[in-house]
Amino acid sequence: MTRATTVRAVLAVAVLLVSVYITLTMSPRLGLDLQGGTRMVLQAKDSATVEADRETTDRTLEVLRQRVDSLGVAEPVLTRSGEDRIIVELPDVQDPRQAAAVIGRTAQLSFHEVLGAAPPGTDTAPETGENRLILPDEQGTRLDLGPVRLSGAGVKDATAFFEAQQAAGWTVKLDFHKDAGKDWTKLTGEAACHPAGDERRRVAIVLDEKVISSPQVDPSVGCQAGLPSGGTQITGSFTAKEARDLALLIKGGALPVPVEIVEQRTVGPTLGAAAIDASAQAALIGAAATALFITFVYRLFGALAAVALAAYGVISYAALVGLGVTLTLPGLAGFVLAIGMAVDANVLVFERAREECQDRPTRSLRSALTTGFQKAFSAVADSNITTLLAAGLLFFLGSGPVKGFGVTLAIGVIASMFSALVIARALTEIAAGSRFVSDYRGVNGIARPGSVRTWLTRKDPQLFRKPVQWLVISTVLVAVAVAGIVVRGVDLGVEFTGGRLVEYSTSRPVDVETARSTLADAGFGDAEITTAGDGDISVRTGKLDNDGEYALRTALATEGGETTKVRDELIGPSLGDELRRNALIALGVAVLVQLAYLAVRFRWTFAVGSVIAMVHDVIIVVGAFAWLGRPVDGIFLAALLTVIGYSVNDSVVVFDRVRELWAGNRKTPLATIARRAVLQTVPRTVNTGMGALFILVALAVLGGDSLADFALALLIGIVVGTWSSVFTAVPGALVLERTTTAPPPVPGKSSRRARAPRRDPLDNGARV
Repeated sequence: MTRATTVRAVLAVAVLLVSVYITLTMSPRLGLDLQGGTRMVLQAKDSATVEADRETTDRTLEVLRQRVDSLGVAEPVLTRSGEDRIIVELPDVQDPRQAAAVIGRTAQLSFHEVLGAAPPGTDTAPETGENRLILPDEQGTRLDLGPVRLSGAGVKDATAFFEAQQAAGWTVKLDFHKDAGKDWTKLTGEAACHPAGDERRRVAIVLDEKVISSPQVDPSVGCQAGLPSGGTQITGSFTAKEARDLALLIKGGALPVPVEIVEQRTVGPTLGAAAIDASAQAALIGAAATALFITFVYRLFGALAAVALAAYGVISYAALVGLGVTLTLPGLAGFVLAIGMAVDANVLVFERAREECQDRPTRSLRSALTTGFQKAFSAVADSNITTLLAAGLLFFLGSGPVKGFGVTLAIGVIASMFSALVIARALTEIAAGSRFVSDYRGVNGIARPGSVRTWLTRKDPQLFRKPVQWLVISTVLVAVAVAGIVVRGVDLGVEFTGGRLVEYSTSRPVDVETARSTLADAGFGDAEITTAGDGDISVRTGKLDNDGEYALRTALATEGGETTKVRDELIGPSLGDELRRNALIALGVAVLVQLAYLAVRFRWTFAVGSVIAMVHDVIIVVGAFAWLGRPVDGIFLAALLTVIGYSVNDSVVVFDRVRELWAGNRKTPLATIARRAVLQTVPRTVNTGMGALFILVALAVLGGDSLADFALALLIGIVVGTWSSVFTAVPGALVLERTTTAPPPVPGKSSRRARAPRRDPLDNGARV
């Protein structure tokens, strides 16, 4: 065993030991879509300068934090997002009406002197004509109120309690700060100068421009003497809940600016638990199928790759837990998907080693394996970098759970490279040093060509004699997809259109027509009713607040019995427009970034061919969802950007081989070079695709509605991407090469080189 192999083995063992320790001692941080709860995005309505907005939002965040802490929610999370948004996560809160009512109210508390009763219909002060605050009291008497004499900022504490001795019922006791207490004494002392029963002897306590209490100063209080400065009590025939909520609002303080709920998501705990179970089953079944497949194809080395795959799962999971990444439903799906994609690097190496053994049968197994790792490195690096670019776009341009998917995908890519280039390499190099493994070619799995490579070598299909024909087929497929987008339209989810989507589970089965008529009778005639998984009812409406959702659920319960909310998504129209705009920006940036990267790494013709194939894949996936009538939402966007990464990944592998072969055979026509490159990389493409398909089929079958569309989009994308990397990207590059005369680039070098004699790379060396 060489020194390099020893270093890799020691490093692999150290990383695995740390990963196992983290896995056994730390618990994952689950997102609300997995543990159940409510997530709100609040937007401050005030806007001044950028600095003022940030400062105001930070002050608002602190007030909300006090209110949420007082609600008694376990481990709430409040963070600022951008300049004027606040994200509030409330685990285990299934009915957000109370939370929204408490944390979203401005709660501007103020104390006013009463100048007298205002005539009915009067909005100005009777004598001066000045604009003043005229509000009805608890009995409906309109009061003319003077300026604010004391604000809620002067209140030190507020407590709700039941006053049994004086038959006052539930009251709220206020304690003032020192200076505010003096203002309170002065205000009540001035009111006491008016005779008993006079409206002017009252003090109005106003919350959000509503008089909640306007008591008369007790007759025993003398003029200018006032009440003690320590505090006072608010009475008003409150219920226990009303008194506690009022005390909570006052104690939490006033929001510096009003806030608006622009996004709200509620997930039931059963849905999250089911998603975790389904993903775990899909991961186990898919990973087992993938391990069996690569073991069947690559024998002993395939089994060692399966061991490295298991190590990858432990390392990536430990990284997620150790870094404190919030694991969301899309992130969980990304973790499962990355297991299937992690085998790609091993497949690339093994296929290159097979080629070395086939070209030079007498060379040692260890030498062939080392050469396989060396020659596969550029393709492994380029393909993984393109996937990391897609993950970065998901993180920076996505929102909510989509960001979690981007983080999970990035960690998965890095962990997969470590497992392939360190763990798998150490295991296979140790095995290759064994005489038994080296001598018995049927055991090691790479000393003999695989069945796919043998069949292609025997048939030697002439693929690119007429590359335009392949482009015509791709154009027809794109035209069918575009027809679906035009004819059927794209069903944008509420995440992109705004509105509300609620999924209910009923104790008695309710068909769609019955639910539609029941809700129409209850005033929800514009609601779209569909069935969800396991007979659940999905309701999609336009603008609908929390009280409206409660009324809708109550109406549905008349037919379905006990009705439980499984999932609830509310997106404001402004946020929907923003998310839709960001989705288009993400797709546009993805195309430009991939084009720029490929143009640097390859010839511009190869880069354009790859981007053409990428756009081809995006249009077909969107068109397929249009024809199937499936929703296009944030989860679909995550799948689509993953498809982009996978499509470019495939094209990179093919063009990397084209570049290598063309640099060593400059006089050979490019069409011949491309055919050889494709035939040499087809075994890798098939084997890698099969590994990903095992995982995705398991997700599609076991993942339920939450993951079915995600898995379906990726299934379509992988199949179409495999096709386009060969029959769209390569023919496109061949056609574009008719316009260039530059010689082939040397691998790893810039394509800017002195020009060779002019020739048409598609002809058999004919001079032009």
